[in-house]
Amino acid sequence: MQRIINFILRNRNAFLYGFLAFISLVMTIRSHSYHQSKFFNSSKWLSGSIYGTGADISSYFGLREENNRLLEENKQLRRLLFNRDDDSLPVLDSTLVNYEVLSAKLVKNSYTSPRNYLTIDKGKLDGVQQDMGVITTKGILGIVENVSKHYSTVQSVLNTKSNINAKIKNTEYFGSLIWDGSDYTVAQLIDIPRLVPLVVGDTIVTGGMSSIFPENIPIGIIKKYDLNASRSFYNIDVELFNDMANLKNVYLIENKDRNEIKTLEAITTNE
Repeated sequence: MQRIINFILRNRNAFLYGFLAFISLVMTIRSHSYHQSKFFNSSKWLSGSIYGTGADISSYFGLREENNRLLEENKQLRRLLFNRDDDSLPVLDSTLVNYEVLSAKLVKNSYTSPRNYLTIDKGKLDGVQQDMGVITTKGILGIVENVSKHYSTVQSVLNTKSNINAKIKNTEYFGSLIWDGSDYTVAQLIDIPRLVPLVVGDTIVTGGMSSIFPENIPIGIIKKYDLNASRSFYNIDVELFNDMANLKNVYLIENKDRNEIKTLEAITTNE
C-alpha cells in the first residue's frame, strides 16, 4: 500500500495535469455545440468499430461450426442425389436407399509419388469400410483401402494401381480411368473405341459399372487424345476437376448392395 502511495506522490504533477485536462475537455465539449457534435460522431465511430471487430472475431471462431453444418447439409443432399431415379423425386424412404454418404476431412495428402495415398479422420467406429468411394464437391478422389478405428487410408486416383470405370458424359461408351504417374493434374482414360466421336472439352464421369461409385460423378474434361499403337482405341488425357494438391473436405460413398453383388458375382465365377 505504501508503494502505491509513494508512486502517486512521485507522479502527482502528471496526475494533476491529466485530471485538469479531462475537466477542460469536458467543459469545452459541453459549452460548444460543434465540439459536442464531433465528440458524438467520434464516439459512434469508436463504438461501431469495437462492435464490428467483435462481430468479426465471433464470426471467425464460428467458422468451424458453420463449416461442419455445411458439410452435413452437403452430405444429405448428395445422399438424395445418389438415390434419385431419373424420372422420380429424391428417395426419402431409408428402405429404398442404395447409397449412404459420410463426411470426413483429410489429415494427410500425397500427390507426387507413383502410388499416392490419402488419410482421412474417419474409421470403423464412424462406419467407414474398405472399398468405399471417396469424392469431393468437384469430383472423385479415390477408394478406401485400409481402415482403423478412427482413421482410413484412401488409394488416390493419382496411383498407378488405380483403375476406375469411367465414361464420356451423355453416352454409353465406357473405359478405364488410370494414371501414368507423370502429371498430378491429368489422368488417362483408355479402352474407348476409335469409332466414338471425341471433342476436346468433353466431360468424363463415372460409368456406374462398378459397385463402388454411382453413375455420373464428375471426373474431368478431355484435354487431348490420340489413337494407341493398334489404332483401335483412344488414349485420352483427362484434366481432373479436383485440385489434387489442395484438398480438405471429402465425402465417402457406401453402396449398401455391394456385399450382395460381390457375393453373387463370386458364386457365378466359381460355377
